[in-house]
Amino acid sequence: MLTPRSTLARRVLAALDATPSRIPVILGGCGSGRTTLAHQLRDRIGRGSTQYLDVERTATTPERFFRAVVAAAPFPVSDQTPAGARAAFDSTLTFLTRAKTGGGEPATFLLDEFLELRTFESFPGLRHVLRDLLEGLAGSPNRFVLTTRYVARAHRLLRDATSRFEVMHLPSLAASDVTEILAPTFNGYEQMPTDDRDYLGRAVQALTDGRAAYVRGIGDTMSQMGRGADPISALTALMSVDGALNHWCQFCYELRLHRARGYGALKAILDVLAEAEPLTLTEISHRLHRTPGSTKDYLSWLEDVDLVTSRQKRYSFSDPLLRVWVRLHCRPSAPTEDDLAREVHRYALPRLPQQQDPQSAPAEATYAMTASPGTTSGIIEID
Repeated sequence: MLTPRSTLARRVLAALDATPSRIPVILGGCGSGRTTLAHQLRDRIGRGSTQYLDVERTATTPERFFRAVVAAAPFPVSDQTPAGARAAFDSTLTFLTRAKTGGGEPATFLLDEFLELRTFESFPGLRHVLRDLLEGLAGSPNRFVLTTRYVARAHRLLRDATSRFEVMHLPSLAASDVTEILAPTFNGYEQMPTDDRDYLGRAVQALTDGRAAYVRGIGDTMSQMGRGADPISALTALMSVDGALNHWCQFCYELRLHRARGYGALKAILDVLAEAEPLTLTEISHRLHRTPGSTKDYLSWLEDVDLVTSRQKRYSFSDPLLRVWVRLHCRPSAPTEDDLAREVHRYALPRLPQQQDPQSAPAEATYAMTASPGTTSGIIEID
């Protein structure tokens, strides 16, 4: 069965196999599955002809980055570490664009979170690192796949790039994808009616907004909770002080804020939107007690790191579960069990899809499997 994810993987491979090859740029938010897809592509293409590079973890200095890249390369390497930041970056770019497999074929590189190479722009002679990178890759016979969580920044960077770069948005998981991921939790659904299995997939898809990391978290937690576990109970546990989703949201929240300007003011706007959304610029500026001009700047910086999105001039969180996290954890004291239950149910109940046959829902999960009429699961279609 073809799913949006498998369709995207085929599209990436087709781009790489084109003559000349195109360069897929895969965009997706935190927890969307970019890294998982990159590792799957490496396995499908072949580890002997492909190198995966976690740029976010290795982009320290140009010299150390060069050493890290060549040390892990499955391709022949002759260059030694050059002296100086500019020379080291040039050597890295030369390696990426000219490396060949042991059989003399073009090499394939998977640059995960490639925008983190901006780190090098603080070094002498490297003011335009990303522009230089794109120019070098575009002129190379080698094959490349780039990924990043920063959608707005990638679009802005690629605005003037050559047609060899092909932007691909990583789609949210469909209900069928979620059902497949959750299968091990329920022993392949051996003792679960088909209607209940399908409803579970649709419910978890709606609760997680189709983000792979959230889906896996709910599946793992339901497995640990045992018989009678339901998605809302699992989500509540994940959002607790010791919950995995609490730590994941905190990481994404801080990471994006530290990549933006105006840290304190941006946190304040997120607090405002956590209280109520969507809001207009005027409504936010009034609640923030700042001028519309300065508030507009803050909002543009939040959009730049994809923390908020604007539709019809009204702003809201890009990740609805991150909004729940802000409501629970950006406060003077840790949330109580009552706080967790209240906020998670407030978030979940309007999102859960209508179950066609309420009698088929497990008795233990009845309270969790209730939704308002007309609720739909927000599946995001691939661009």
